[in-house]
Amino acid sequence: MKTTLDDLFMSLAVQLTQYSHCVKKQVAAVLTKDRNILATGYNGPPVGTYNCNELWPKTGCPRSLQGNCSLAIHAEQQVIMYALMHQVATKGTTLYTTLSPCLPCARIIFGAGIQKVIYKESYANYKGLIEEEGLNFLDEFGVITAQYKK
Repeated sequence: MKTTLDDLFMSLAVQLTQYSHCVKKQVAAVLTKDRNILATGYNGPPVGTYNCNELWPKTGCPRSLQGNCSLAIHAEQQVIMYALMHQVATKGTTLYTTLSPCLPCARIIFGAGIQKVIYKESYANYKGLIEEEGLNFLDEFGVITAQYKK
């Protein structure tokens, strides 16, 4: 069976998860346009801070008041920040991610002008939520979303 670009980009995202220092869930993302890779990212702490798995190898970083990781930045946020820091335009791009975006990431994805999101696993299933808030937001505002199927 012939490998498609979706296969290639999702495979890269899956491989990039091994660079994540998150103890709970390793997630990665690849930003593409016109058959080219523009940026990559994975969840973890901001550059210049410390890695969660080094200080808290069994539990991960402490939780914020809302119950979220107090240190980690999501893979989607990391890849968009990297692109913007390096003056790479995000408008009209496609994002491949190993986990569908949460609602805050979906808002950032929409705001960055990303036109399509291909995801491997469900964020709602991972978190035990009754619906995909992030995907629902993106669908409502015209961003194409699709689950990657091999």
